[in-house]
Amino acid sequence: MLAPAHAAPANAAGHLLIYAIDVEGGQSTLLVDTATHASLLVDTGWPGNSGRDADRIQAAMRDAGIDHIDHLLITHFHVDHVGGVPELVKRVPIGEFIDHGENREDSDITRHDYAAYLKAIAGKPRRIVHPGDTIGIPGLSVLVLTADGEHIAAVPGIKPEPNPLCATEPHWDLDQTENPRSTGVLIRFGKFRILDLGDLTKAKEIPLVCPANLIGTVDLYLVNHHGFNLSNSRAFVDAIHPRAAIMDNGAHKAGSPEAWQTVHESPGLEDLWMLHTAEDSDAAHNSADDLIANLKGGPDGAWLKVVASPDGSFSVTNARTGKTKDYPRR
Repeated sequence: MLAPAHAAPANAAGHLLIYAIDVEGGQSTLLVDTATHASLLVDTGWPGNSGRDADRIQAAMRDAGIDHIDHLLITHFHVDHVGGVPELVKRVPIGEFIDHGENREDSDITRHDYAAYLKAIAGKPRRIVHPGDTIGIPGLSVLVLTADGEHIAAVPGIKPEPNPLCATEPHWDLDQTENPRSTGVLIRFGKFRILDLGDLTKAKEIPLVCPANLIGTVDLYLVNHHGFNLSNSRAFVDAIHPRAAIMDNGAHKAGSPEAWQTVHESPGLEDLWMLHTAEDSDAAHNSADDLIANLKGGPDGAWLKVVASPDGSFSVTNARTGKTKDYPRR
């Protein structure tokens, strides 16, 4: 059962705040260290809609007590991830832009959005990252696991363990979009671990965990690709063994039954949180209403807010209900 909201306030020392912002089936995730006020924003949602997604990012920033973004990481150049950059840079000071380099997708819309991104950040600091690079954020360890179709060979401090599910995992063909080029990161805050791999697809998930799991287990999993069944292979999801997962799906985007079921059945998973009711799915493949930020027929824009402690404990608050679920340290 969810208890009344009691998440640590934004100015409490020694916590990591994580906001899964509702950008209607895109991605925008804000991370803020409350001790240093250092910040990382992963993706910016969509363009247009009268600046809706920039408004929602700024609302999360105000809740976290910050007025600028230190680092903006663009996982890849699809419009639901990079499209909000031109509007956001008009409103918010951003210290550094981080991405995987050139657009690799042969499509007019992605070329357009990549060009709009380059125009918006012209003259501003830009860093192209590769697997094994780190993003320097006081209080956090941010390690790049994947970028531009490549993956890390080893994660410091993690002993690769054989993954028995690899033997039965099907072969997955590599798609030619920007999705498998996603920049993915493993973020550590003391003992707390969060994994965000953008829209990485199955063909690129598998090398991270097969034949051996290179990245270990995590506390919080931001579900790959909004919960599309093109991602979230069983060998991958079961290997990372998350305690809780957040699916940043839209009302009519992703949240596919197959991906939902795979994550839901992951060993040790306590809860699968969702940003929206997946209206094109069924009741059996949606989480309980208390775990969904934006219900069918209701208003949009509610976020899911995580407050993590260095000891590995964390909580998730549903902004729609104002209630919080605690996950004690193990």
